[in-house]
Amino acid sequence: MRKLLWILLLCVPVTAIGQNGDTVRVWSLKDCIDYAMENNIQLRQSRNEYLSGMEDTRQAKAAILPSLSASTSQSLSNYPSNDVSDNNMYTGSYNLNARMSLFQGGSLATAVKQGKVQNEIDLLSIEETANDIRTAIIEAYMQCLYADESVTVARSTADASKAQRDRAEEMWKAGSISKVDFAQLESQWMSDEYQVVSAQTSLDNYRLQLKQLLELDIMEEMNLAGPEVSDVQVMSVLPSKTDVYAAALSAMPEVERGRLSVKAAELGIKQARSGFFPTLSLSAGVGTAFMSATGAGTATGSTPGYHSGNQYWNNFNENIGLSLSIPIYSNRQTRTAVNKARLEAENSRLEQLNIEKQLLQEVESAYLNAVSYQARYTAALKQQEYARESYELTYEQFSLGVKNTVELITAQNELTVAEQEALQAKYMTLLNMELLNIYQGKEIQGEY
Repeated sequence: MRKLLWILLLCVPVTAIGQNGDTVRVWSLKDCIDYAMENNIQLRQSRNEYLSGMEDTRQAKAAILPSLSASTSQSLSNYPSNDVSDNNMYTGSYNLNARMSLFQGGSLATAVKQGKVQNEIDLLSIEETANDIRTAIIEAYMQCLYADESVTVARSTADASKAQRDRAEEMWKAGSISKVDFAQLESQWMSDEYQVVSAQTSLDNYRLQLKQLLELDIMEEMNLAGPEVSDVQVMSVLPSKTDVYAAALSAMPEVERGRLSVKAAELGIKQARSGFFPTLSLSAGVGTAFMSATGAGTATGSTPGYHSGNQYWNNFNENIGLSLSIPIYSNRQTRTAVNKARLEAENSRLEQLNIEKQLLQEVESAYLNAVSYQARYTAALKQQEYARESYELTYEQFSLGVKNTVELITAQNELTVAEQEALQAKYMTLLNMELLNIYQGKEIQGEY
């Protein structure tokens, strides 16, 4: 029932009241990621690059089809001589031409295949960018949650120091402790108040980083949902490292992108080799022309040309032709292109291996960190328990005059350090667990 309640809360927009009475949205981790997937500038640019590549593929497909063009030309000529029958002559021509490539060594079909593979690569690049953004948001969000709880711990410590200072003031006035002891506790209180300010500054900086990742306006306030995380969530059983890596090889887009890059490079070899083959193209066209004042430019009394009424038909023409181009020697351009394409293919294979090795390192690092911080969290909870018990006993003994101020301050500082270490281990565990979920292609597992 509690889990179902959190799911419902994550699905409903949450708001809070800001300092000026304005409504402030409360962001869950899922809200942050969903918002970034729609508004992040880098991700939107990646989508536009994919759409641009789709246009290139459509153009490559259209290159296989015949092309059709129409042209016309109009001209006016003047003959100023007095010996001609007409000083002006107007001419015009009209043509319709079609052209189609019949054979280019397979380069056109290869270009279409290359375009389709590149479209798949661009689509995977979008997913890769999205994963990078998810990772950055999860890290920033966890840092915010950690900083928020650090503020709470610092505030609690400062309040305890103030209570000690107030108690010490009474003891000093009663003569139970010296002025030096009272001054030490007062100094410790001021130091703890400074730590509250420092922790709040860190929280504000982490919130700013998260806002920048979400492309939020500078005037928009941001509050995080941050529900309480149970120890069961932190200490949940991790899948095996080999299972995570096997899932990552199937789920992570950069792995498939590497494989497709090898395929694209192999098509590049085929495209380069098409330069060794002859090309054959077919062309056809129709056209006509006319000329006004066909006696212009001729001596007076000479025989005029065609009448304007029948010139369009008399000048009408049709043409069809084949064009064959055979490469004989191209200054080694084609051979060089083939050799470079083969080297590019080899580099793509090496890059694929590098991607898989790098992914293994990232998975192994996240896995070991998750295991390590789980163990540290367990130890930190024990340390925190013992430190709290020691502090409470020391405070009681200090109130009875058995312990001095140095021992009390030391016990309090040990408790504060234990609490901070427990917080750090807690959120570093959650961070690495969510990273493992990303590597496996899973959605957010925690209720943050």
